[in-house]
Amino acid sequence: MAELRPRPSCRLALPVCLCLFLLAAAPPLALARAAPAADSIHKLLRSHGLPGGLLPRSVESYTLDEGNGLLEARLSAPCYATYDNGDLAFFDTVVRGNLSFGALRGCEGLAQEELFMWLPVKGILVSDPGSGVILFDIGYAHKRLSRSLFEEPPDCKPSASTSMGAVEAARWRDSPGVPGLRERIEAEGEEGHLDQR
Repeated sequence: MAELRPRPSCRLALPVCLCLFLLAAAPPLALARAAPAADSIHKLLRSHGLPGGLLPRSVESYTLDEGNGLLEARLSAPCYATYDNGDLAFFDTVVRGNLSFGALRGCEGLAQEELFMWLPVKGILVSDPGSGVILFDIGYAHKRLSRSLFEEPPDCKPSASTSMGAVEAARWRDSPGVPGLRERIEAEGEEGHLDQR
């Protein structure tokens, strides 16, 4: 007669099976890292060879997809910031770009005023950290600036006129009939300039 072997106890197999089932059913670990603290985005930029002041203090949170380097910074509202050299920058509610060491490429939600025109910033590059120069790709041209201008995060204001000095702000007025559009009042013989808030 054949000898019957004892069956494994269900009590031991059930916990092991349950753990394996839960591990298989769980979603894979996310590659995106979310962080609520605004200071940490400035540290993140510095750890990637970029100055921390490329983004304003008003960044509320950000995510970084470590798989493809996509960085998304979220602000409470669109705003304008003035850097130490007088350059005016616009930040949308979400600013995106592919972050790698020394570069933020494929930027969206960031523009810079050049000769009375708003030009989108397509990329930011520090090719030689020892040179003290940072390169901005504004589509049609590359602008070279001192890296030291972007070391500290700027304050960001809800409109271009609030980030300017009082004398400069006095040269702007609301455009009649177009909400959110402001006109720059120029001296005689100069052209006016429009700005959308």
